[in-house]
Amino acid sequence: MPDRARAPLADLRILAIEQFGAGPFGTLQLADLGAEVIKVEDPREGGDVSRYVPPFQEGEDSIFFESFNRNKKSISLDLRHPDGRAIFEDLVREVDVVFSNLRGDGPEKLGLTYATLGEVNPRVVCCSLSGFGMTGPRRSEGAYDYVIQGLAGWMSLTGGPDEPPMKSGLSLVDLAGGYVAAISMLGAVWRARRDGIGGDCDLSLFETALSLTTYVGTWSASRGYQLERLANSAHPSIVPFQVFSTRDGWLVIACAKEKFWQRLVAILKRPDLGERYPLFADRRDHRAEVQAELQAEFAKDDTAAWVAALREAGIPASAVNDVAAALADPQVQAREVIEELEHDTLGSVRHIGSPLRIEGGRVPAGRAPFRGEHTEQLLADLCGYDEEVVERLLAGGAVAGPAARPAAAVGQTPPAAE
Repeated sequence: MPDRARAPLADLRILAIEQFGAGPFGTLQLADLGAEVIKVEDPREGGDVSRYVPPFQEGEDSIFFESFNRNKKSISLDLRHPDGRAIFEDLVREVDVVFSNLRGDGPEKLGLTYATLGEVNPRVVCCSLSGFGMTGPRRSEGAYDYVIQGLAGWMSLTGGPDEPPMKSGLSLVDLAGGYVAAISMLGAVWRARRDGIGGDCDLSLFETALSLTTYVGTWSASRGYQLERLANSAHPSIVPFQVFSTRDGWLVIACAKEKFWQRLVAILKRPDLGERYPLFADRRDHRAEVQAELQAEFAKDDTAAWVAALREAGIPASAVNDVAAALADPQVQAREVIEELEHDTLGSVRHIGSPLRIEGGRVPAGRAPFRGEHTEQLLADLCGYDEEVVERLLAGGAVAGPAARPAAAVGQTPPAAE
């Protein structure tokens, strides 16, 4: 892996007013490719609230926070302090992007849009990732992943036919929103460098979630189609493309091409199935019968035996793993997916490495910053303040340095906002 100076985004600098998952996940993608991401953390509120998320949390450190904030810097800056805005604008002059994940009305209220910051730095990109965007009747509403999954129709699509509405196992709206933010920032910075002028990116988790309905959303918008919730995580169009129970567990199989179906009936020694249901449409039209026949066959042997036979035939299939089993897969070791770090407070932290594998492009994982760890460095290097000015600002409370180490006892909650 290269050093940060030679990474693909080594010349990109982002000032991030972010917390929890969606925003930090977006800037994490850029930090892992070498961008300098500077987290602005409010000293009055103890910084990013995810510092205090259990389990595996001690004082201002948590593994939850580590997973979203590696390779970043932190400045502890109070934007409500009389000196805070001036410091912030001095930082804005030296960055490519001001990023925030607030409510949709937050950027305008806090002066984080291009209408305000473009006067400070004409090339700056002002990127907002909010629940619903900066316009529309919901602009002032807060939103969290689970709420958006319900609102965007995801929960109506997830789970079995007789189960209550169900969320996805992971916070996929937040994570997808982070990717949308990362792509948008890169596109906007490219344009700013080409044309010499920045602008706004107005992104929303709701629209991100709607976009991810893809063909189902297009079916609904175009033909009023209502997707049926199917048992065993079955695909709405392709059969078999689902999980089956085996003699000792669960198997997931994907016959997404006709050749896979023909190979499957050969393994099962059931040519009659291939003759009766030769095409995608035949199997979809007789879904219940096909599934019942296959379930009876898969129940005859163990998961490992089926996976071995299916993979040998080139049919996409796997056991249904838990996360620990997934991380133990030989592919994980071969690709060096897990990176281990030692943390001052938390001890060993094993990160899931970035999937962004640009040749020679991914920087080594570094721990997440302590709150305010880089305050003095950034004030000196970016703002050009001398030691006397930095000391005055620290004493006056506009900024704060790192909290004393070691951190406080397990279970500490952040101080209340004033």
